[in-house]
Amino acid sequence: MKKIFLAFAFLCGVSSIAAAQSTQITTEYLMTMYVPTERKAVDPSLTIVNILPGGWVQGPRISGKIVPPGGDWLRTMPSGALRQEAKLSIETDDGALIYLSYTGVVVGSKEVGEALGKGEIVTDKNFPYFITAAQFQTSAEKYNWLNQVQTVGKMIELKRTAAEAYVKYDIFIVR
Repeated sequence: MKKIFLAFAFLCGVSSIAAAQSTQITTEYLMTMYVPTERKAVDPSLTIVNILPGGWVQGPRISGKIVPPGGDWLRTMPSGALRQEAKLSIETDDGALIYLSYTGVVVGSKEVGEALGKGEIVTDKNFPYFITAAQFQTSAEKYNWLNQVQTVGKMIELKRTAAEAYVKYDIFIVR
């Protein structure tokens, strides 16, 4: 019995050590991204968002425009949260083409829905949760470093009216 207890105690000790935090994650600002959109509801559980011309990215090491085609698929989960999957292309100011894909989780609220319904701009300050995880792909030598990073984005501004709809993100490299 003593051997069983010692084995159990050892295993418990190992698992608590394994669960201890052993590293830190830091972020580095990469860019701000502005994406004009047009929503098309397929049914209550799926909305397809077309990415319209006029979008841009701007940051210390990258700047350019978002070029068609591009889209964002939003699936409504049973909890009401949205799962996001987007794909788009960036043409940098110096002519490089960069593919960008990201997934995300969006959790709104009644207040956010009402504000958007009134045509107000909603920011990250009053939006419960809107986080993305983006990856890049390019053959442009100057931007090859983008192939080697994982990024996270946070919605900083959202507007949705008949005349104008867009989302704006800050994107950060995770280190």
